[in-house]
Amino acid sequence: MFCGGKTPEQIAHILERLIAAKASALFTRLDPKKLNALPANLRKRLAFDPGSWTAFLGKRPRPGGKPRVAVLTAGTSDGPVAREAARTLAYYGVKTTEIGDIGVAGLWRLLKRVDEIRRHPVIIVVAGMDAALPSVVGGLAPGAVIAVPTSVGYGVAKGGETALRAALASCAPGVTVVNIDNGYGAACAALRILGAAAK
Repeated sequence: MFCGGKTPEQIAHILERLIAAKASALFTRLDPKKLNALPANLRKRLAFDPGSWTAFLGKRPRPGGKPRVAVLTAGTSDGPVAREAARTLAYYGVKTTEIGDIGVAGLWRLLKRVDEIRRHPVIIVVAGMDAALPSVVGGLAPGAVIAVPTSVGYGVAKGGETALRAALASCAPGVTVVNIDNGYGAACAALRILGAAAK
């Protein structure tokens, strides 16, 4: 459930209905202030991750086996969006490898991990600024690459618009691009790819 734009009262009402139905759910963009405004009995039912503003309710599959998705970030500032992707995949029982701070400004950091990255059938690449990392990864790794442009950057980065355009104009063929800061959407794309491959 997307919590952005919802009041604590609306979130509490939905939670009560889900709990009554003994349902599980993934909550995204759950602002800590909204979380803290929930009644204590509802708040304690949620497994909240402050790094991604996501929360789990109820039972979910336990990730097992080897990691099938790599979640990469260009820089530390891209971390919350990457965590949203990783948490979404975890909710659906998909194990991930999270590799942070390997942007092209320090290319040696990426090259040190490239063999590990290549072992994953799906790679989510989270990058702001000029979003060069998805193109570089697309040229180095054979797996499906999903680019997530972020709103990280100065001036002409325009809240992620430059990163979005750079990712869309990637010279690495076949790179998939989701919307700005949409870690959840990238995880859903990864789930679709993995599901199609399993058929």
